[in-house]
This record gives sequence, C-alpha cells and structure tokens, in this order.
Amino acid sequence: MSEDTTKIREPWTAQQCIDHLREIAAAYPDKVITRNFFRVHSKIAESVWNRHFGTFHEFKRQAGIVLSRQAHALEKKVAIHASRDHYRALSAERAEYADKYERPSKRKYRTIVVGSDMHDIEVDRFYLRVFIDTCRRIQPDVICLNGDIFDLPEFGKYHVDPREWDVVGRIRFVWDHILGPLREACPDAQIDLIEGNHEHRMLQLLADATPAMQVVLSDLHGWTVSKLLGLDKFQINYIARSDLAAVSKMEVQKELAKNYKVYWDVFLAHHFPHGRSFAQPGWHGHHHKHVVWQEYNRIYGSYEWHQLGAGHRRQADYCEGERWGNGFLIAHCNVETKSTAMEYVQITDFAVVGGKYYERTKEEGAGLESVWPGR
Repeated sequence: MSEDTTKIREPWTAQQCIDHLREIAAAYPDKVITRNFFRVHSKIAESVWNRHFGTFHEFKRQAGIVLSRQAHALEKKVAIHASRDHYRALSAERAEYADKYERPSKRKYRTIVVGSDMHDIEVDRFYLRVFIDTCRRIQPDVICLNGDIFDLPEFGKYHVDPREWDVVGRIRFVWDHILGPLREACPDAQIDLIEGNHEHRMLQLLADATPAMQVVLSDLHGWTVSKLLGLDKFQINYIARSDLAAVSKMEVQKELAKNYKVYWDVFLAHHFPHGRSFAQPGWHGHHHKHVVWQEYNRIYGSYEWHQLGAGHRRQADYCEGERWGNGFLIAHCNVETKSTAMEYVQITDFAVVGGKYYERTKEEGAGLESVWPGR
C-alpha cells in the first residue's frame, strides 16, 4: 500500500491534525510552513485536514501558527493607532495657537475683513493689493484668513511634476507677500487663520517625513507648526480643531468640519459649507464662488450667510477656474444688539471699497495668468 493511501485512511481528528501541524512547526522553527511544505513533511493527507478546516490558512489559524482573524484585526488596529501617534503630537501643537494672540476690543461696533482661498503663489495679484489696502484703510478688529491660504499642490490630489516642487518657496511667498504685509498694515489687528483642507493635508504629509519628503524639505529641518505657518513671527491665531490622525476621506471630512471660530457670539467663520448649518450669521469658503443666503432665526432675526469668492487667480490647470469669482467680505457687528451688516467686495478688472476705486494694472494681469512672476 502506498504512503499516500496510508495517509488517506488514517482516522485523524481535527485536534490530532492541529497537534501534528504544531509538531512540524516546532521541528522547523526557521521555516515558513507552507501548504507544500506540510504536504511533504506530514503524515496527513490533504483531504483529511481540508475536510476539517477548508483552507490551509484557516488550518494554521486554528493551530495558532498564524493570528486568528480577531487577533489580526486587533493587531491592525494597534498598528494604525501607533502610526498616527506623530499626527496627534502635531495636533496638540496646533491647539496651542487657537487663541494665543487674541486681541480683545471694547468697542460697540466691530469689524472683520475676511479673505479666503488665496492658495499662495496662485493668488490674484490685484485681489491681494485691494485686500491689503482695504485692511490698511479700515484697521479692522480682526483679519480672518478663512482657509487655503497655502496651496502646495505637492500635497494635493492634483498631479504635479516633482521636478517642479518648491515647497519652501511657496511658504516664504505667504510670509513675504500675504502675512508680512498684513501685519505691517494692521499692527494692532487680531489675525486668525482658519485651517482649510490644504493646510490640513500639508501638515499631515510633513509630519510623515518619508525619505522622499525629507529630500524635498531639506531646507525645513527642525520645522514646527509655528515656524511653518509664521504664527509667532506674525502673531497669528491658528484655528484647527481637526485631528490630523484622520486618514480616510470620510474621517478627514468629519474632522475638518470642526475647524471654525465664533466671533462675539455672532459671526461664525468656517472653511466649509458645513458652517451654514450652525444657524448664525457668517461665511465659508472652499468653492471659490460667491453666493449669499438670506436666513432667519429668533435670536439673530434676518441675517446673511456668505459663500466667499476666492483670492486664487481664475485660471487653473485642474478645473474650470474661469467660472470662479474673486472677492472678499467686510463684516460689521453691533456686539450689544447682536445685529450684523456685511459688505461683499467683488474683484473684477476694478473694485470699489468705501468710495475708493481700484483698477487692475497690466502687471496684475487679468487674473488668468499662470503664476506670480518673480516670487
């Protein structure tokens, strides 16, 4: 009688199969026990263990040679949480800047100038000139930068040739052309930066510090959230309640919905349309198109909610940017009565703010040229 026939006729129970597999694993500790390895070295015919366990992988699970499904799932959860620890450390650092540079006002009437979606070197130069000069003239209580002030498409979902990456150049552009001039124009104003999806994604990728990213970011050794975003340098509050450890698209969207700020118990600033559901006067950005809704509730009466136009130039390689709108918002509040008044400033080839006319120059283009030259 052949050896194979002997194997088939032996009355192996499930437990005997498991004990035998464990014996072979112990006898060959340096070997990966594959199906073929077991076939060669065991006394059990395949039809025997197959009848008990179905697959060889399940056979090994039952014998404890590999993790059970439950143990494997637990191991994956532990690994996921461990991999996110560095994100959580960065989240804690961000939280320190939510109100670090608050500048309280005792005035009855208070004003906020709000700009959104400038996207660093992609900013419309005429828009930026009018925005900064308006802040200089008005001297608002608050300048609200409503998300996506940074772009860094290197970290975005759109394809960028790695040979053209200039992460440090884009960051310095924001310092030199947006944050620095705003702080110089309004030394006493409170400046708030609401975290948008681009800032969130940028910090996640920087926190990962993969070998490829380390090469790209060789000029940013020892970076912190404050140094990167210029928070201490320009005395800026950074509003970012979202957890950087969120990874899936659904998790990220849920977390980004937490990034908002309420001013004087009246205005609500949010980067995403989610803010409109809070039933307060306010604004959101993100969509680069101006829309205004007239709303009502018993606390604020009749009020407006604005979807802001962008500061981003209207030409973009990845979508139909010519359909966008450029503009920013001036929002006023009577803090005693909680009443509000909003002025939206549209930017085309000219703009009008408080009776002053601005005209776009040839150097500022039509808002459709490629990128800011000579940055």
